[in-house]
Amino acid sequence: MTAYQRAIAQFEAIFGSSPQIVTVAPGRVNLIGEHTDYNEGFVLPIAIDRHLCVAARGRPDQTVRVAAADLNDTDEFPLTEIVRDERGSWRNYPRGVAWVIQQNGVALKGIDAVIASDIPIGAGLSSSAAMEVGFALTLLHFAKAEVPCPTLAQWCQRAEHEFAGVQCGIMDQMIALLGKEQHALLLDCRDLSHELVPLPKGIAFVIADTGVPRTLAASEYNIRRAQCGEAVKVLSELLGRPLRSLRDVTLDELGQVFNEMPDPLRRRARHVLTENSRVLAFQQAMREGALRRAGSLLLASHASLRDDYEVSCRELDAMVSALMSVEGVFGARLTGAGFGGACLAMVREDAVERVLTETPPRYKQLLGENSPESTLFAVHPSDGAQVRPL
Repeated sequence: MTAYQRAIAQFEAIFGSSPQIVTVAPGRVNLIGEHTDYNEGFVLPIAIDRHLCVAARGRPDQTVRVAAADLNDTDEFPLTEIVRDERGSWRNYPRGVAWVIQQNGVALKGIDAVIASDIPIGAGLSSSAAMEVGFALTLLHFAKAEVPCPTLAQWCQRAEHEFAGVQCGIMDQMIALLGKEQHALLLDCRDLSHELVPLPKGIAFVIADTGVPRTLAASEYNIRRAQCGEAVKVLSELLGRPLRSLRDVTLDELGQVFNEMPDPLRRRARHVLTENSRVLAFQQAMREGALRRAGSLLLASHASLRDDYEVSCRELDAMVSALMSVEGVFGARLTGAGFGGACLAMVREDAVERVLTETPPRYKQLLGENSPESTLFAVHPSDGAQVRPL
């Protein structure tokens, strides 16, 4: 049973009637451009054919009732007094989105809703942004309100900042709203300008979950973000001009003052600047069908994330090595915040089954008998979130 079907079935079981709509929001994988989004840089994500679905119907009052089918958990809160759940659970995503929408002047109505998802949690595929976007579109549907996608993405980002407590960038929410089948989205995180990049035929993308939970990801993510802010202050002094973000620095300028900067701030800055260059080079390679060049850029991205940004781990490095040992893989790198989670591989379409079959035993061989169980699956570039009336 798909997530879409489970959301409807669970809604009928819990609330005793059929939902009026199902909002379908995709997960995402970032092809390249990691930890650049909150530095006002470039990213190149795709929406994927794994979805979170929100089955819902309107209520005549100001109460929101939500059931998370996959977690066997529920929440209920009044729209008149939305407070953060201090336990830090999934409940903060619907609550946070509802709070931000109302903060921006939209009068919401109560709903009953059931959430079901086939996006793996903790694999770096942004199930959280899918929940935010899916729930936001659901609430706006019943409020009969329309909000431009970039604005709604910013609202959802604010919900994650203030309710979930993760200082995320804007990429995940933007691609969840703006994804298009067989395209990537080149997004400038400074001004949210964006363009769709057609992907060449004959390739596929494989997600390889290492089996290692990203237990450090949230806390270390916030540390890295703070370090980038510190690097901006140091560079402002060394270069003698005010800087808003690392986006304002060129690689040449960084090179001139690199040895004067403290470590690890200089390496954090170097990763961000070189990663921005790789994003632009990768999207050009996609347009030209230069697959080997694109693959080498993925490997360079992983090396930079491992050495300069220090967000990899033994298992992620082993997974990249295992993937690259299989014929038909052009390139691979960790994807998401790091510290566990998943890797992304770009592979020949006719090599997908071989990659899915041969990678796990090679991963296990590299790590030894006590290695975690890996999970691999292919994903395809998908459309962004949409509300489907029933």
